[in-house]
Amino acid sequence: MASSNGNGNDSGNGNGKRSLPQIGADPVANLPAIEGFPASEKVYVEADGLKVPVRRIHLSGGEPAFDVYDTSGPQGVDPHHGLPKLRKPWIDARLAEGDTGNRTQMHYARRGIITPEMRFVALRESVTPEFVRDEIARGRAILPANINHPESEPMIIGSKFLVKINANIGNSAVTSTIGEEVDKLRWAVKWGADTVMDLSTGKNIHETREWILRNSPVPIGTVPIYQCLEKVGGDPEKLNIDLFIDTLIEQAEQGVDYFTIHAGVRLAYIPYTANRTTGIVSRGGSIMAKWCLAHHKENFLYTEFERICEVMKKYDVAFSLGDGLRPGSIADANDRAQLAELETLGELTDIAWKHDVQTMIEGPGHVPMHKIKENVDLQMKLCKEAPFYTLGPLVTDIAPGYDHITSAIGAAMIGWFGTAMLCYVTPKEHLGLPNRDDVKAGVIAYKIAAHAADLAKGHPGAQRRDDALSKARFEFRWQDQFHLSLDPDTAKDFHDETLPAPAAKGAHFCSMCGPKFCSMRITEEVRELAAKQEVEAGLAQKAAEFREGGQRLYAGSDDHHH
Repeated sequence: MASSNGNGNDSGNGNGKRSLPQIGADPVANLPAIEGFPASEKVYVEADGLKVPVRRIHLSGGEPAFDVYDTSGPQGVDPHHGLPKLRKPWIDARLAEGDTGNRTQMHYARRGIITPEMRFVALRESVTPEFVRDEIARGRAILPANINHPESEPMIIGSKFLVKINANIGNSAVTSTIGEEVDKLRWAVKWGADTVMDLSTGKNIHETREWILRNSPVPIGTVPIYQCLEKVGGDPEKLNIDLFIDTLIEQAEQGVDYFTIHAGVRLAYIPYTANRTTGIVSRGGSIMAKWCLAHHKENFLYTEFERICEVMKKYDVAFSLGDGLRPGSIADANDRAQLAELETLGELTDIAWKHDVQTMIEGPGHVPMHKIKENVDLQMKLCKEAPFYTLGPLVTDIAPGYDHITSAIGAAMIGWFGTAMLCYVTPKEHLGLPNRDDVKAGVIAYKIAAHAADLAKGHPGAQRRDDALSKARFEFRWQDQFHLSLDPDTAKDFHDETLPAPAAKGAHFCSMCGPKFCSMRITEEVRELAAKQEVEAGLAQKAAEFREGGQRLYAGSDDHHH
């Protein structure tokens, strides 16, 4: 079925077998193995002809196994060949059935169609397929799924679903290789990243992205203006809409699932940033601001937005409308520049929806806690509840080296108020390019924030894991407590630092309080004592009744019949 989707890709719709591009020596030689989780196995829940992955955690003490949402993708796959093309039959069938040229999940949803991707998501989220379809149709959720990224396992981003997290990876002009980026991808999805953005700005941008896409079970996002800038030798003034459209097509052909596009940075808003503490901190925002000022023209991403929509709907690439004027410091939060841009993003959302293009809205940034709710409320109003996707926000600026924590505080709050996806921040934020350890620290901090938000929102089933872990903790099932945690290795290592002996895994105390002061052990003893006293009190009461009843052995007997 050559070029049946009309996108000029020699591999049909990009789902044919590919050989990944070689850059010098083998780029993925000597990649570290990604170990699984202890006491866990990947299983597939089968329903309606679909196989949906979960991680099954086996527990001790007769407790039933516990299933958790799993983003890690198929295991044991050679990265040279890429992942299996799960969605290829679904995509091919749709294209064969009557292709209108608009391939978006929103387009199908608005025609009343429930796609296999929607059914897959419904099983993952424990909701009905009709609910998934309706949320996508009204624009309150997106299912990012480029027709040229068939390897992805469908997931959904929306305020009525589990809060998702994104991990940023990508090289810079200074550091990193294809192998390191593929490793960061696999590492991020192991720990629970729901989507990954490739923000490469260094060498081999196209090839790096190809390796990432073919090995990614989660949606991949990019900021296309970065590659455009590379193509014009780093000079923003040389950018133009034709180069931009060509770059969108190049990336859409590869399978990128969502594009950050800074179309809300309008010429009139740039002066609003003049008195800011930290000016324009978005890379894409600053590039477009420089172009606008150099030409003294309106942003071409804004004026040519409908042209961009034509590309998006052909491949089902979702918009992530960029917040190019987001605040880069607490002092600049919720200022005129930020809110003017947000208003424009609402206007652009309407245009995207006219084309049935899936759309989410990016948000800040640096916002103190008392200003967070206002951000969400304004976004929901101006952008008609299109999913909100925020970086943090950081709630204070005083902790470089710990910004995964300063931002996870804001992320938990903004998720509670209705943000659909949280973009992680690593300990390296403001300081350098994250490495493998930073990626894990960022993902774990954000898994905590997202889960805390799910609990606060009363998401059905969110508390089950907390309850299972708390029960294991109270019953001193140490191994189960480790295995149910987000990071079993670290939990076990911390415990074993002071009590490494195998027997300690059955002990009714840890090194924090020791055997005499363990509150949970004392509580157990209190309960046993209370139960014993209850029994004793019951026996005493029976004895008293016996005495009061004239010490007759059987109630109602007169003791005269032998």
